[in-house]
Amino acid sequence: MLVPKRYLAMPLLLGLAACTTAGPMPGTPEFSAAQVSRAYDCGVRVDRGRVIAGLPRDERQRFMAANASFAVKSYKAPRSCDAHERASIQRDIAALARR
Repeated sequence: MLVPKRYLAMPLLLGLAACTTAGPMPGTPEFSAAQVSRAYDCGVRVDRGRVIAGLPRDERQRFMAANASFAVKSYKAPRSCDAHERASIQRDIAALARR
């Protein structure tokens, strides 16, 4: 049985997709910091104080350290975002500020 070449590439493409989507786990301070950083990249207003206030005290330091790390990366390689991503980021930031 011959397998078309396009089917042979599928596992490779799935593996690469998994590599590019890996990041902080949702619900962690690092994920919140990544969302805040991405919001800045997209030009979305962020009330960092409200986001930090919504975090448990023991997670605030982790958020601030991760946020500083993401800010440096963002500054060195800013990206633009489309309308769909911008809307998604706005929803995420609003949810973080409501905690």
